[in-house]
Amino acid sequence: MKFVTKRIHAFLDYPVAIALMVLPFLLGLGETNPLAFQLSVATGVAALILTLLTDHHLGVFKVISYKLHLAVDFMVAIVFIIAPFIFSFEGMDAYFYWINGIAVFIVVSLHKSE
Repeated sequence: MKFVTKRIHAFLDYPVAIALMVLPFLLGLGETNPLAFQLSVATGVAALILTLLTDHHLGVFKVISYKLHLAVDFMVAIVFIIAPFIFSFEGMDAYFYWINGIAVFIVVSLHKSE
């Protein structure tokens, strides 16, 4: 059952981008590898820019297709799921990436075609 519409996705994008930038500070990410902190903040900045540029009702510049946006989200989900294995993240560092990666994967998978 697919129920995540383009509109719902657009409303999720800004809080997720901000969370990716803020949560590493609040959770103390980077204990097992400083890259755990840096990757989240950089991804948050990139996600904010992607959202601003996406052609949906909350996009500001609307130069990137929504389909491309979804493809980038899917790639981020995969990177987040495998990053703890590649970079030896452990504990909170690993859980943060696995939880976020799975969440993004689910949202993209539940996207309703419009």
